[in-house]
Amino acid sequence: MRSGRRSGGWARANRPVPAAALAEVLRVTDGFDLAGVDPADTPGFAGGRRDAEQSFAEDGALLSTLQERLWAGGVAGSRRSLLLLVQGMNTAGKGRVLRDVAAAVDPRGLRVASFAAPTAKERTHEFLWRVRRCLPGPGELAVFARSHYEDVLVARVHHLVPRATWQRRYTAINRFESSLVLQETVVVKIMLHLSAGEQSTRLAWRLQHPDLRWRYDPRDVEERAWWNDYQEAYQAALTRCSTEAAPWYVVPADRAWYARWAVRRLLVGELTAMGLEPVPTHVDVQAEVARLTQG
Repeated sequence: MRSGRRSGGWARANRPVPAAALAEVLRVTDGFDLAGVDPADTPGFAGGRRDAEQSFAEDGALLSTLQERLWAGGVAGSRRSLLLLVQGMNTAGKGRVLRDVAAAVDPRGLRVASFAAPTAKERTHEFLWRVRRCLPGPGELAVFARSHYEDVLVARVHHLVPRATWQRRYTAINRFESSLVLQETVVVKIMLHLSAGEQSTRLAWRLQHPDLRWRYDPRDVEERAWWNDYQEAYQAALTRCSTEAAPWYVVPADRAWYARWAVRRLLVGELTAMGLEPVPTHVDVQAEVARLTQG
């Protein structure tokens, strides 16, 4: 049982740990304390940015292969799919994760969704309605930047619904995610854990660079007034909804290069654990090669 994780308490290695070991290090378990996680830490990685970039590229090649097998399996009739869910405070790197995944995989088997404030139509339905419409189909890899957890984060912090309503949602979320797993969807939930100081630096960076300025939203500064409330909301969501079927992983995000590496390695690890193999065909390979040679 871990009550929290600080810089000195992480397992270290001379090289990146295997994906399965990293998952164990980052997984939210009983007694987890978000306040005990250092957002600037690099758990499971003792090297620097250059080492991470090399490992990141190697994992990207493997991610491409595994996603191709997942998609091919879906085309062949398999029900299996994977949902990668990414949460975090503004500027934590959710958009970067989307771009990293999209750059490495076959877009035919990729589904992407980002959940902002619900529309008027969405508010007429129960909170999971709009999420169900974006779930991955057979063979698909879906990536959510923000998700149904906004309904126990933003809704809780800003009192958008009564306390009794968001309290019930934790149980509804656990049931929903368990049902996905029963339908052969692997659910991978990652929180990018950013510090308030690093967020301030990233917001200032956007203001200082014309090509990034369009991404700056003054409301992000206003939202910082509720930073501690959001940390409490995340603590509740992480501990109440990290289940055996769909655990949470907390990735320190102050060092963007580390966060990118860790997310990709976790994703590769989950796909590897699915035991994906090349889809068998009934084609007579030798005969077809001979036909091509003759042609």
